[in-house]
Amino acid sequence: MSIKEWFEDRRKITGLIKNSVEIDSKDANETEKNKNLSIDYAKINRLWAQCDNCESLLYIRFLRENQSVCKECGYYLQMNSSDRIELPIDRDTWRPMDEDMYTLDVLQFHSENEIEEHLDSEDEYYKDHITFYQIETGLTDAIQTGIGQLNGIPIALGVMDFKFMGGSMGSVVGEKITRLIERATAESLPVIMVCASGGARMQEGSFGLMQMAKIASALYIHQKDKKLLYISILTSPTTGGVTASFGMLGDIIIAEPKAYIAFAGKRVIEQTLGQKVIEDFQVTEHLFGHGLFDLIVSRNLLKGVLSELFRLYGLPRK
Repeated sequence: MSIKEWFEDRRKITGLIKNSVEIDSKDANETEKNKNLSIDYAKINRLWAQCDNCESLLYIRFLRENQSVCKECGYYLQMNSSDRIELPIDRDTWRPMDEDMYTLDVLQFHSENEIEEHLDSEDEYYKDHITFYQIETGLTDAIQTGIGQLNGIPIALGVMDFKFMGGSMGSVVGEKITRLIERATAESLPVIMVCASGGARMQEGSFGLMQMAKIASALYIHQKDKKLLYISILTSPTTGGVTASFGMLGDIIIAEPKAYIAFAGKRVIEQTLGQKVIEDFQVTEHLFGHGLFDLIVSRNLLKGVLSELFRLYGLPRK
């Protein structure tokens, strides 16, 4: 190799090294820049929500002030049970019941798929689910019950929370509703149940299904024997065993606009009947046209409507 060729090779190698250093430096700067500009999605989720219908971004503070109704399209977003309690109940009159009641995994329920993935916690799958939602929602189970006042009228109120395992009805949900009704019967109070549920909780098997009969029995005494008022408020979604029991046993049945209310889902019905069903046939307005409800009431009018119904029934103020 001549001296000239040697210098040319050195120049090429030096150039390659320089380019490599510049690229590495640029990548490092980009990484640092991206790190500084990283988005805190958890914080964003605490500040903003997206409408399920029109996909508009909604500031959560304003959304709560508007009772979880989208200001762009009027769509009713799901509300947690605590926010729903504030709709009809007078300030500083809410007295919760059975807050410390929690679910036991009597059946030691788990799925085969979960066993394969978590071999060391076969009998804790349902317990893990419960614990997760207790932390996520701050509730012990999928309902809040208690005594409060609506425009000065004492009432017994139960509010289901769909964010806790889809509002599914297990032993605790059924027991809390039954105790609420029994106390209301003993104290001659009207009962209001706000329903939001996917039905009986499959992880509890027949224990979940038995809650339907237990609640219906308590309501029979409350309504038929004691002649006391029971109002059922159906929100989206109300399905399965809740629709098949206390959801449809109200002396007055109220539904929110555009709510999905059904026993079985559309796909199940189509597969069972072997034919197509019309769109939106399980939505409030269509069902109301066929006589399934007494009233369709928007959230901002609910307290006034309930107060007027109590006045017509002659319920006394405290």
